[in-house]
This record gives sequence, C-alpha cells and structure tokens, in this order.
Amino acid sequence: MSLKVVNLSKRYKDKWALRDISFEAIPGEIFGIFGPSCSGKTSLLTSVAGVEKINGGSVLVNEVDITGRAKPDRGIRTSTISETSIWDTIFGNRSATDDSERLTKQLDDAIDGTERVLMLDEPFRNMDVDSIKVRVERIRSACRERGVTVIFASNDLEQVLSLCDRVAVLVRGEIQQIGTPQEIYEKPESRIVAAVTGRNNLFSARRLSSSKADIPEFLSIDGSHRLFAQRIERKGLGALNQNVTLGIRPEHISISFGASFPADNLLKATVTGVRFLGPTTLIELDADGLKLDALVLRLVGLSIGDECMVGLPPDRIHIFAN
Repeated sequence: MSLKVVNLSKRYKDKWALRDISFEAIPGEIFGIFGPSCSGKTSLLTSVAGVEKINGGSVLVNEVDITGRAKPDRGIRTSTISETSIWDTIFGNRSATDDSERLTKQLDDAIDGTERVLMLDEPFRNMDVDSIKVRVERIRSACRERGVTVIFASNDLEQVLSLCDRVAVLVRGEIQQIGTPQEIYEKPESRIVAAVTGRNNLFSARRLSSSKADIPEFLSIDGSHRLFAQRIERKGLGALNQNVTLGIRPEHISISFGASFPADNLLKATVTGVRFLGPTTLIELDADGLKLDALVLRLVGLSIGDECMVGLPPDRIHIFAN
C-alpha cells in the first residue's frame, strides 16, 4: 500500500526538526531517507508512525488520512535499534551477542510480519556483512511478493544506494532532492546534496563566458584555472560577478603523464597524498592551490611529490549557484 506524506512539520519547543516534508512511496518500493546524523531521519519516521505528534501536515496510507490515528491503528510497522542497549552491554545486563541476536530477531519479525508499510531506522547497525545480505534479500522479497512499502532511513550512503529504488536526501530537517540512486549521486541538484552524498571536489569559481555560450567557461578562485563545465539552463549559471561552486567526483578525474585536448580541462598538479582504500586508491592533488582528490582503481607510477596532468571532463563538472 502506498504511503504519502504531505507538508509534514515537526517542532521541539522553538526549534524545527522537520519543515514541509513531502514524498510518496508506492507499493513494492523501497524508499530511502538518506542524510547525515541529526538531519531529522528518526524524527521523520517516528512522526509518520504516530509515535510523536506533528505540528503540521498529513500522513496518508492508500489515500486514507491516518494523521489523527494512534500508532497501533496506522498499519505501519517499525523496527528501530534501541540506543540504550549499549548501556546494558557496558554494565553487564546483556552481552553484546545477546543484544545482537535480539535486534536481529526484532528486524526479522518486523520484515516477516508487515502487511502494508514497514519503516526501518538504521536497521543494519552492528550487523556483519553476511547478516546484512540476508536481511536485504528478505526486505526485497517482502516488496516483490507482498507488495510491502518500505521506508529505509540510514546515513550509510552505500547501503541506501544499493538497496533503495528511490531516495530522498534529508538535510537539516528539509528534503533537498528526491530521485533514483543514480540521479542522486550523478546529478545532485545543489551544493549541499553534492556535499553529503559521498566524496566530491567542490570549489569556488566565477563564470567567464556569456550565458548564451554553448559550453560555459569558469575561472577557479584557487589556482586561477580556466575550466569548461557541462551545459545547463541559464538560470543555474549564476551572475557573472558572483561566485558559484563547481563540483566533480574523484572517480571522474583522470590522471596522465601525456598530452590531451584543451577541452579536457587539463591541469598540471603535484601529488600530495596517497590513501589506500582497498579496491581503490585516493590520490590527493595540488594544482597551483586548487586542491583535488582523484579516485583510481590502482596506483601506477605515482608517489608523493610527483608531478602529473589531471583532466576534469567538462560533462562531469556540475555547477551550483551559491
């Protein structure tokens, strides 16, 4: 059954925890709520479930308004890890193994017993990889076979991207963007979404070209590099006399020792750091004051202090008007 949230707002005393939250999740869909810690994820789930009163807005299940109903009458099942369980472990009231087993059983019961809407708040915390894989498949089966609508809230971007059909990015109590995992990651609509959704090179620049130019050109504030960026609507370019933010993912930066075309935004840089990350390696670079990170599958012939050429493909550079 579908879950629809319309302009939901929640306030604690004089501080807003949620402002005008709206989204709709359809039957058989895993809808993600992603955001950093203290972004309002838990407040959103408890408000939708009826655990806490809201200060505005409505909640509908299958187009039926359930805003005024008590939690047991909403048809929404939840499974939330108790933050107090760690104290039981520390003071000896419950072992870590017992606690893990209890929480895992709680999650399994919630998945298996849900008929309409299931809301999960950081459900995989403290679980090992194999246990997570089993629960992921259970959640997907509940959606496919029973048409359950799942709301999955987490600050683990990798889990959200791999599990969810669509994602809402929640920051400081407001939804910044809703889209598929690929849209959220590859096409962030604002600087704040680009910043919270994984590694991103974000730096200030000022536009040089006319708003009518086919390919917009910018001058980076750090390093004074002339860079071309992807073409976007004129309203997103910002004014000529105002700074904007340019963004490019580390994995989209190329590193080479040879020549390239000017349109590739080729910059001379020095390697300032190398961080081994298992399947990938993060290369820290300095291009005359412009600090960049590049992500490569394996490190070949580069050490700290080496000079190289880095390419920033224009179609991979996003423009965020400040």
